[in-house]
Amino acid sequence: MNDSLGLSIIAGVPVPVVLIGRDERVSALNDAAMALFGPSGTGRHYVTVLRHPALLDCVEEALRLRQPRRARYLRSDLGRDSTYDVTASPLEGVAAGGVVLSFADISDREQAGQIRRDFVANVSHELKTPLTALMGFIETLRGPARDDAAARERFLDIMAREAERMNRLVSDLLSLSRVEAEERMRPGARVDVAALLRTSVQTLRALARGAGVEMTLEGAEEATHVLGDEDQLTQVFHNLIENGIKYGGSGGVLRLVLTRSERELAFRGPGVRIDVIDRGEGFDPVHIPRLTERFYRVDSHRSREMGGTGLGLAIVKHIVNRHRGRFRIDSVPGEGSTFSVMLPMA
Repeated sequence: MNDSLGLSIIAGVPVPVVLIGRDERVSALNDAAMALFGPSGTGRHYVTVLRHPALLDCVEEALRLRQPRRARYLRSDLGRDSTYDVTASPLEGVAAGGVVLSFADISDREQAGQIRRDFVANVSHELKTPLTALMGFIETLRGPARDDAAARERFLDIMAREAERMNRLVSDLLSLSRVEAEERMRPGARVDVAALLRTSVQTLRALARGAGVEMTLEGAEEATHVLGDEDQLTQVFHNLIENGIKYGGSGGVLRLVLTRSERELAFRGPGVRIDVIDRGEGFDPVHIPRLTERFYRVDSHRSREMGGTGLGLAIVKHIVNRHRGRFRIDSVPGEGSTFSVMLPMA
């Protein structure tokens, strides 16, 4: 095939395309293909340009059998893994004897599939532990502990805790599913976040007192309205306060600070910021980018002991996103952590 003819055919194609002539040399590459294989491939044998074994087999079979062939091409570039679905199609007419190689980027689809697989694996793992415990205790109560009243009461208490743990996990999964389904639908009701904070503090004060934590609320004296969903914002505040009590409680103090700004940098307009500040152990900032991932925990054993499901911050992130807000986490080991929610004011 003439080089100029090949280039004119494939130049406007948005995906990488490589034309290989009947002489098994590369006739043309479009710009997207040059980004993959370099600009100097034209005129060279396809083996020296493509190199990847799966691609070479795909092209060789298409040339020899004159039938379409497909392959998977994996590429790692600057720390980013890409996956391409490659099709080698024999050419007819003026270019008879050649092959056109096209690359469809399916990286996002592959990543979504991996996320689903990881999610199923994590849920299965989280449910398997309490279920295994329940089955073990049931078997014990039916056998050796059948007539042991003290052991029976102890095992029933443990079984109740494990059942409650599964119930919390299922509730959080349902909540996360609802939040994700509504994430693109911005709520339109006027909500007083100052009143919600005061109610949340009052509701969770007994929990804080039981953990030996003094809880203070600053800046929530005046009404402060945002466009939001009252139930979801309450869930955000409850999650962050409970986290502060459970994991930052060693500092003895949990501060909630509401700040209003006429020009919040995150929105370039009026905004409100809610900071939940503890003086606990803190954690290494290396964990911060992953803390809002489902089931990610800084300390898995401690989180499970505290009754955490690993979904709380993921739920917070999606709710804040739905409200067109920002969620920020800061922590210094040994000094405590700050969880900040920024929302545009109504």
